[in-house]
Amino acid sequence: FFTHFCFSITFIQRRKTLVNLRDFRLAQIMIFAIEEINRSDSLLPNVSIGYRIYDSCGSRLSSMSATMALMNGHDIAAEERCDGQSPIHAIIGETESSTTVILSRTTGPFKVPVISPSATCECLSNRKHYTSFFRTIHFGWSWVGAVNSDNDYGNNGMTIFLTAAQEEKICVEYSVKFYRTETEKLKKVVDTIKKGTAKVIVAFLSHFEMGNLLDELSIENITDLQVIGVEAWITAKSLITPSSFRVLGGALGFAVRKINIEGFADYIINEFWDTAFPCSQMEGNYSQFSLNCNGFQDLFALKKYKEDVLEQSYSSNVYKAVYALAHSLHIILNCKEKCGSENVTVPLHKVK
Repeated sequence: FFTHFCFSITFIQRRKTLVNLRDFRLAQIMIFAIEEINRSDSLLPNVSIGYRIYDSCGSRLSSMSATMALMNGHDIAAEERCDGQSPIHAIIGETESSTTVILSRTTGPFKVPVISPSATCECLSNRKHYTSFFRTIHFGWSWVGAVNSDNDYGNNGMTIFLTAAQEEKICVEYSVKFYRTETEKLKKVVDTIKKGTAKVIVAFLSHFEMGNLLDELSIENITDLQVIGVEAWITAKSLITPSSFRVLGGALGFAVRKINIEGFADYIINEFWDTAFPCSQMEGNYSQFSLNCNGFQDLFALKKYKEDVLEQSYSSNVYKAVYALAHSLHIILNCKEKCGSENVTVPLHKVK
């Protein structure tokens, strides 16, 4: 993990180090997941997962050094050589694509799996070059279902999507539609979704139709779907209810771009100030009912702690990476009759 920013300040010949809180948090997530698995009685029973964490400092050279140390089982000096089979079974990291490429190229010949929580480079999808590389960031959705509003908006949008899907070699299991007043048709749509095998649903629907679909899916208790939305409903708070969240939780979509309204932020702060403190920020008779501020008012003291969502965006992917590895080990250790002969080897490019 890239847990520190390391750089040189040449004019004072000194090396500075700053903590990269995002990757430090990801390392902590990995430790948490491993310890959780080690306490589990159902996943990898009687097996403990160990780990070593190296700080690459965002440097390709440091990343290479850490990789070789992991592969060889100890810190490598310049004159030492690799002593045979790697003592590790998998590597989780890196978080940047450039260092992940180097990591995967180094570990590839030794067949050591690498799982990255955030590398997005398309180049890493080449299974011939990166036979042991996996990631929890890439969607890889090639089998989807589609539903749209039976009106100009939905029909035109779905036509464009189906054309693009064909060009991108995305298989569409079904494409169904309904209008807001067609109750029976809606039930047929839900039945199609229920019987289908696609877990990713492209919903090119208006706000009204999406509400109807969510209600029906909730009634039928159809969950475990990844919904892809459009700007007509993806930001509609009215669609978020305790029942619909079981269907809609984790949905992704496209929204109309936000526009910065100059002066609006200051307006909101002033309004909040007037509500929070019974005083005026300006000297003079700002209000006959308010007193001048004494200089000790602090808005930050009122703000409840809330972490930046962007900082948390990859935490779940690290968590998934650890569990993907644990489940793979669990299957291997419990593999008996269904796995066939131990001598049978599955080509790495077919492993998913």
